[in-house]
Amino acid sequence: MTASTFAASSIDAPLVRRLIAAQFPDWSDLDVLPIEPGGWDNRTFRLGDDMTARLPSAERYVEQVEKEHLWLPQLAPQLPLPIPMPLAKGMPGEGFPWPWSVYRWQPGETLAVKRVDDLALLARDLTSFLHALMRADATEGPLPGDHNFHRGGPPAFYDEETRRALRLLEAQIDTEAAQAVWEAALAAPFRGTPVWFHGDIAWGNLLVEDGRLSAVIDFGTSGIGDPACDLAIAWTFFSGDAREVFRDGMAFDRGTWARARGWTLWKALIVVAGMTGAPASERTRQRSVIDAVLEDHRRFG
Repeated sequence: MTASTFAASSIDAPLVRRLIAAQFPDWSDLDVLPIEPGGWDNRTFRLGDDMTARLPSAERYVEQVEKEHLWLPQLAPQLPLPIPMPLAKGMPGEGFPWPWSVYRWQPGETLAVKRVDDLALLARDLTSFLHALMRADATEGPLPGDHNFHRGGPPAFYDEETRRALRLLEAQIDTEAAQAVWEAALAAPFRGTPVWFHGDIAWGNLLVEDGRLSAVIDFGTSGIGDPACDLAIAWTFFSGDAREVFRDGMAFDRGTWARARGWTLWKALIVVAGMTGAPASERTRQRSVIDAVLEDHRRFG
């Protein structure tokens, strides 16, 4: 089987067991269990009690494997919360065409409102983590590019895609207001020093224990550049007082928030417009994100 013909649906526990047995025989007696949700860019499996195996689901995610193995061990000592720690890098084999990873298991549950009593406190935890990430040594860090789908670069990279989504959504959303948000993002270029960003700060990549943020995972879209893309959670998860705590804690200027709204709007628009293959439930959720972004622009733009 070649990379061009490999199907993500072929990534299952039996495949992982074969890869482990062939490449890391000392771990071959450990249980392999799928983790739900297993991820979109990668498929993740519990390996014994203390590890996970993580396999890219398509060739476009393969560059992230090497990036995480190189940079996560350097970032970890500079951050206030645990992040994934690579333990071993697997090679193509057993019909799987790409490199893959074994990581240390991170305890905790993915972020959900029902798992957190004080969302404002969680917002403060997250701002502390993101500020520490931005202070981390960015020397020779990975600039935006194909490896992270240009997170950390100008939102203009997705201008054509965004305008197509707006055309598809005529009469379904307030496209005039949405276009104003997008134009404001394009008109506020990043002029700062590139800093580390995560690239996908979302509920599925934030772990909580006892109602507190306990770890941040999945650095596949990380890099150095404009941190505005890490602010999308202001509208995709937070609301009310927690959103205000997050905004105040991040303490960015209007231009950064304009770009952040642009990044968030782009993703929500292409989902709602049916350009990503997302299920109906996600399209409905992203429609509420659009509403939140438009309201935020009316208040602060």
